[in-house]
Order: sequence, then C-alpha cells, then structure tokens
Amino acid sequence: MSAESGSSKFVEIENDTFRNSVGTMDETGKRKWVFPRKPKGKYTNYRNYASYLMLAIFFGLPFVKINGNPFLLINVIDRRFFILGQPFYLQDFFILALGAVTSVIFVMLFTVVFGRIFCGWLCPQTLFMEMVFRKIEYWIEGDRNKQMKLDRQEWDAEKIRKRLLKWSVFALISLTIAHFMFMYIVGYKDVFRIMSEGPQNHSVKFLVMIFFTMTFYFVFAWLREQVCTLVCPYGRLQGVLIDKQTINVYYDFKRGEGRSKWRNNEDRKAAGKGDCIDCHQCVVVCPTGIDIRNGQQLECVNCTACIDACDEVMEKVGLPKGLVRYATEAEIENQETFKFTSRMKATTVFLALLIGFLGFLMYDRGSMEAKFIKPAGSTFFVKDGKITNTFIYTLLNKSNEKKILTIKVMTPTNAEITYFGSEKIILKGDEILKGNINISFPEEDIKFSKQNMVIGVFDEKGEMLDSFDTTFEGPFKLTL
Repeated sequence: MSAESGSSKFVEIENDTFRNSVGTMDETGKRKWVFPRKPKGKYTNYRNYASYLMLAIFFGLPFVKINGNPFLLINVIDRRFFILGQPFYLQDFFILALGAVTSVIFVMLFTVVFGRIFCGWLCPQTLFMEMVFRKIEYWIEGDRNKQMKLDRQEWDAEKIRKRLLKWSVFALISLTIAHFMFMYIVGYKDVFRIMSEGPQNHSVKFLVMIFFTMTFYFVFAWLREQVCTLVCPYGRLQGVLIDKQTINVYYDFKRGEGRSKWRNNEDRKAAGKGDCIDCHQCVVVCPTGIDIRNGQQLECVNCTACIDACDEVMEKVGLPKGLVRYATEAEIENQETFKFTSRMKATTVFLALLIGFLGFLMYDRGSMEAKFIKPAGSTFFVKDGKITNTFIYTLLNKSNEKKILTIKVMTPTNAEITYFGSEKIILKGDEILKGNINISFPEEDIKFSKQNMVIGVFDEKGEMLDSFDTTFEGPFKLTL
C-alpha cells in the first residue's frame, strides 16, 4: 500500500476507477501497465535541460582525462581506480570508505530537507526511462490514448510493425548504454579494441556485455517504474526520513477539496467547492500511476509532471496555479507561503561542508607513499663499530610526473644509508618500485634494543614527499 501522510490521507476519491487502484497495481494485486500522458510545462522543460546535461556527461565522461588520467574509472578486475582524475590504490580504500560514509550522511540529510528531488531530476533510472526510452515510445506509438488503443488491438500489421520497431530501438539503445558502462570499467580504448577484435577473441567480455544489455533492456522495456516502487532501497528509505518540514511535491488539499467538475460561470467558493475540478490530469501524466491527491506516497518520485499538468488546467479555467506544487506538509496545513527556514539553511551549509570534506579526502593523499619494512626474520649486524639494519622499501608514485627521489633518516641523526644501486631513485608516474637499503648508526648512538626511527623520502628539490615511522634494532643493553 502507499504510505500516506497529513490530513489529505483521509480524502476519498469519488471516481471508483481511481479509488480501487494503487500505483501500478489494481484491486486484485495484478500489475496495471502505466500509460502516462506526455507531460509539458515549465518544470518539464527544466527537466529536459537537466537531462540533456546529464546525458552529455554520461556519454562524454569516459573520454575526459585529467593530467592524462581517466576522469572516472572503476576497474575492479585490474585494481585500477581513478576518481576525478586521481588514482586510488588499495592503500587508499580507507579514504573511499570515509567518502562512502560521508555520502550516506549527505543523502540522508539532503532527503530530510529536499525530499526526492534526486529521484525525479538526477536518478539514472528516471533519466533514461523518462527522457530516452519513454520519448522513443511516444515517437513510435504516440501519446497515451494511442498507446492504450495499440495495446488493446489485435496483433495486426500495424501493431507488429510498431512493437518490433520499438523493441529493436530499445535493444540498440540498451547495447549502447552497456558499452558506455563498460568504458567506466576498462576504459574507452579497451572497449574500442575489444569491438574491433571481435567476440571470438574476447568471449567472456562479450558475454558480460550481452548480460548488461539484456539487463538494461529488461529494466527499461518491462520492469520500468517497478524499479522505483519495488526495487530501489532509496525509495523505501525516504519514507522514514521525510517529515512535515521536508520539501516535496504536494497537493494543496485545503484549497482543492471538495472536488467537483468544472462548470462555466459557477461561483465555486460560494457553492462550497474547492479548486480541484477532478479532471484527473495529475493522475494520467504520473509515470508511476499514482494520484498525488491521496497525499505523499512511496511511489512518488517528485518528477513534477503533475505540477505542470495541474498548472495547465488551472490556467485554462482561470484559477490560481500551485494547487499541486513544491511545498512542505506544514506549509500546506497552515496555508503559509514557502520559507527557507533556519533548519534548511543550516542543513544546506552542513551539506556544503560535507562536500568540502569529501573533496579534501579525495585530494589530501599526497603524491607519494613510502613504506620501509624489515625483511622477515632479519636482525641487526655489527661491523667496524657500526650497527646496521636492512630494510625493504616500497615507493608508490601517485602522480603522473616522473620523480627523482632520495631517502634520508630524519631521526635519529648521524645515519648512514647504503643503497643496493643508485642513490637517486627514478620513479615514473603511477609506478610502484621496491628495493633494499642498509641503514647504519655508530654503536654509541644506539641506546636501546629497539629505537624509534623516522625515514623520509625527498624529491630533487629537497621537499619531503612522505615519511615512515619504524624501529631500528640494536643489541640489548642492561642499564643500572
């Protein structure tokens, strides 16, 4: 059942057709296919512009590079990860974990204040369904009434032709989306190479591509709004996050009730009638098949189609717009104008700080990571009045620039380093290098069997890029 809120949940719908249907299910629990009318209006235009931008980003981002690195690459197979052009390694996953926690907090706070704006405007499911696949459906089969007529008619030549054309175009778009999704995993060059070499040379990747294509086709050709109403966990989560101060798409039940059909030259206020003329246009445009007049519901994705539909009707009959609008439940109940409250301002500032913190985590990783580990089972040795320890170093260059490095012991002083090779270590961008060094101290400088030591890695300009805390082993000395 739909989750309803506010006083409007007690509103009864006069029309039996809409009383006995909930979302995409009829009174028997059977799925009811949704044929939404093509929306038009101010918010629809804004969503179109936003969708064009998001689609351009989706299809263009795989080709964008920053300092020679992919803008976004999640290559789990080869363990190569790039976010905002920054390489991430297994050593950096604690940053990604903190980033994930920050993102969850951001989503929760954002939903508490701004509701499901993400679902209606930015969600990939809504974006592809309403702005790509649905528009193709309108183009091939026509608007709501024509689609319903085509669905009812027998499988004649017209229906077979239109359905085959629609399904073929859907499959082609699904295949295209799958290829671009694959670019975010292996990179666009590898995708083009795999395509040119053919499936016979990459059978596993080819099967993966077919699987993703079939998944996208299934989602957008059949599952559709069921993703939002049954599958998506965010839709369920928002039900417990919103309150009376949350901005959502609401029907102004105090202004709209009681509903009555429109009659010319009638004084509706004197007759005790509300502004809702019971035209059901807010219902027929809804992509999830709900009636927004029943109150805030779990199936509502805040797509604003009902706002545009209602505003269009209000304009035609000469009544004020905004019967369905972005508002808070408290605003509707108290008949107040919308205010950006102190809570909204404070939460917005905190959300901005969270984004800043996330950006700080992404970039404050340094360009170098160094580790100095003693070989397993090794100990010290004494020669010519010096105590020597052997260390295996691992240097990771997180930048794209070649670096010439030197190793120095910061504390204690008077250390002597013997390299197994050149004293200058040349490390290419995005490269890991391992090697061995001996570190020696005069016997009189080592007072303990294990003494704390800090080793630094410096570039050719003398700037320290990273340091590592370890211990230096020496002979046990009994002091009285």
